[in-house]
Amino acid sequence: MFQTLRSTFDRTLTAFVIFLLASLAVIVLMGVTYRKLGWSLVWYDEVASITLAWLTYYGAALAALKRAHIGFPGLVNAMAPALRVPVVLLAEAIVIGFFAVLAWYGYQVLDILQGDTMVSLPWVPTQFTQSVIPVGSVLFIVAQLLSLPELLDQARGAGVIDAEKQEMEKEIQKAMQS
Repeated sequence: MFQTLRSTFDRTLTAFVIFLLASLAVIVLMGVTYRKLGWSLVWYDEVASITLAWLTYYGAALAALKRAHIGFPGLVNAMAPALRVPVVLLAEAIVIGFFAVLAWYGYQVLDILQGDTMVSLPWVPTQFTQSVIPVGSVLFIVAQLLSLPELLDQARGAGVIDAEKQEMEKEIQKAMQS
């Protein structure tokens, strides 16, 4: 069941990140095209920057699920095996604590923004556009927790595997099977 939950979370988040990336590409292409034609989309700059922020937050949560953020697996692996798990747990507690604080204050910001709207699209509430801060933070925490068991298994075993190295090994195995 845990693996099913993680897989569903991964697929859903991946689909949403791809949707945001495609949306950003369309928005930018529309903005450039309209500007070249001498017309200007009044909402282009604001919507593109908000979409980029959303892509950043949701993409960061996806990267957390895949353990693709900058890390120091070599440093952890250089430690005595008995120290690896406590150090990994401490690092996780710090990261989760940071994002819990970010989610809390992000939620407080939404309260402050009540009644505000986007400048170029006055029918879009600023609370909606800024909801990415608490929502993205909670998703990051969920991603960290869903990927923690695998990280702990690595820390208990031969050592923490770098995400890039892990991806490379998967691709090599796929190529060898073909």
